[in-house]
Formats: sequence, C-alpha cells, structure tokens
Amino acid sequence: MNNKKLLSIYKKLYNAFGPQNWWPGDTPFEVAVGAILTQNTNWGNVEKAINNLKKEEVLNVKAIHEMPVKKLASLIQPSGYFNVKAKRLKTFIDFLMKDYHGSMKNMRKEEMHSLRKKLLSVNGIGPETADSILLYALAKPIFVIDAYTKRALSRHNILGQDQAYDKFQELFHLSLKKDVKLYNEYHALFVRVGKMFCKTKPICEGCPLK
Repeated sequence: MNNKKLLSIYKKLYNAFGPQNWWPGDTPFEVAVGAILTQNTNWGNVEKAINNLKKEEVLNVKAIHEMPVKKLASLIQPSGYFNVKAKRLKTFIDFLMKDYHGSMKNMRKEEMHSLRKKLLSVNGIGPETADSILLYALAKPIFVIDAYTKRALSRHNILGQDQAYDKFQELFHLSLKKDVKLYNEYHALFVRVGKMFCKTKPICEGCPLK
C-alpha cells in the first residue's frame, strides 16, 4: 500500500514542479561542504559561504585542512553558527585525510553501510548530514529525511511526525526501488513543496498534494 501512496505523491510533485537538479555543487567535495554548512540555515546563506571559499580559491581539501579554524570561520560566516561549523568542517576533513587520503573518490569506494557508520561517528555529523553526503556527493542509494519530508508525510497520515528518522527512512527503502536518481529527485521535491506550501502553517490552496 505504502509504495503506491509514495509513488503517487512523487508523481504529483514531479508533474507540478519538474526536475529539481539538486544538489547544486561542482564537485563531490563541494556538495559535502554544503551538507555540513546547511545545518540550521537556508541554502541562500550556504551559497554565500561557498562563494567566499571559491573567491579565496580555498574550496579544496588541502587548503581547508591547512587553514586556521579562525580564518575558516570568517569565510563561512554567512552560513551562521560559523565557529561551530568551522570546527565541524575541519573534523570532517581530518577524517577524510586520515581514512581516505583526502579523496572523495576513495571514500565513494567504501560500502555504503560501513561508510555511514563512520560518518555518524564524526563529531557534528548526524543522520541527515551523513545521508546527504552519501546520496548527493557519493551517489549511494540512501533516502535523506528532513523536516519537510516528515511534515508532508505526517499531514497525509502516512507516518506520525514524532516517529524516528530511521522509521521514515525505512518506509522509503522498503517501498521504493533502490535508485539514486529517484531518491535524489524525490527528496528535492519534498523540500520544494515544504518551502512553498507545506510550511509550519500550511498553505493547502494550490498545493499539488491537496
């Protein structure tokens, strides 16, 4: 039953909004940086921070690894919580250097579940950030759950808002084929409908899921 419901939601959203071309980023490393910076802020602020790194020509593993944390914090300031995020970025890059010689390509070779476990042990990386890195930067078939997804599904009585992250994720993994492209597009469509209609205070008029 759930797979029919989920596919029907997907089709309605896709027909209404079309392909989302998400996640914006020129390289897997840039996508991973974006996934860490986007915690507790909106994408517009992340773009400003990423542009600062690009202007200084430091959006690469080596440069950020060698950069003083204070300098990094000042460059990513637009993304908010910049001192915390600078430390988180440095910790992620330490992990990337230590386990994968600083290469996202090497990281991608690792089996998804063992890599997810490792990512979750990196300070400051929770399930949503880890899964965003796995799906969007490394093209691994894992569904990313965020506040928009939970809100839309709970309002359509598919799963209660208070259910755990893993429960929501399981729903997609059991109901849909394991497909990177589908997971990518579907998650991006949830973000779109969440920003436009399924807000904290819903705007149901005109919503494709009404």
